[in-house]
Amino acid sequence: MGQLKHKRRTVNGMLLLDKPLSISSNAALQKVRWLFNAEKAGHTGSLDPLATGVLPMCFGEATKFSQYLLNADKCYEVVMQLGITTTTGDAEGQIIANKIVNSTEQDILAVLPQFRGEISQVPPMYSAIKKNGQPLYKLARAGEIVAREPRQITINKLELIAFSAGQAKLMVACSKGTYIRTLVEDIGNKLGCGAYVKQLCRTEAGPFRLKQAISLDTLMELHEKEGSEVLDQFLLPIDAGLTHWPVIQLTEHSCYYWLHGQPVRVPDAPLDTYIRVQDQLGRFIGLGEVAVDGRLAPKRLIQTA
Repeated sequence: MGQLKHKRRTVNGMLLLDKPLSISSNAALQKVRWLFNAEKAGHTGSLDPLATGVLPMCFGEATKFSQYLLNADKCYEVVMQLGITTTTGDAEGQIIANKIVNSTEQDILAVLPQFRGEISQVPPMYSAIKKNGQPLYKLARAGEIVAREPRQITINKLELIAFSAGQAKLMVACSKGTYIRTLVEDIGNKLGCGAYVKQLCRTEAGPFRLKQAISLDTLMELHEKEGSEVLDQFLLPIDAGLTHWPVIQLTEHSCYYWLHGQPVRVPDAPLDTYIRVQDQLGRFIGLGEVAVDGRLAPKRLIQTA
């Protein structure tokens, strides 16, 4: 007789995890999913194992909207170690160069403006970008270096927080697709001494802030004492990451047709943007956009009970 499959719970919503050090984003996700005993879960943009900080996770119906959070701007605090270059651009790699650091605080302040605004960045070999179907990091581990196309990214803010003993702490606010390791290496090269990421913490992801995030230890302790369901208190609404878009509430009549995939007429609906749509009771039911005929068309629906 076959073993009975463990039944997972239907969990809907978002969780902001403060990802701990030395664990991959996927390992953190699988641990949290197990703690919640959730059927379906996903995260919205990986952090390196040596990075900590805001890792938004989506459960159930919220996973339908994770792609929109992947595109969100991010903010980091990074400790840059000057004078040392590593194979990976962070503390995980092997040291490949060691130089004397003559750079002063003024030297760093003079260099930073060159990296603000829209800049070109070559993705690192140790990244998940694929070349001929193979992730670059796999090629790098095999000792292979391949040409990578530069990408345009935007650094909205780049500030020096502290400088001491060859280490600079920076605040970076940037667009999606920015590699902080590459930014640090490029700054180190401009200074003439090289650099790598010694510590990295993501402090913001889209609308979310680190102070809102819950630690894995807290979840584990509560789970041990009271089980999975008590953890639901930390869940945010399904549309918590979409609050930068306008919201429209439908009538019960319009809601019925809209949830069946039909566009509905809504007075004064904003154009050229996604719209968060609520039912007559104010519950989020999906994303919509105004079609050319002026009606509000469903873009992404959620399953309602």
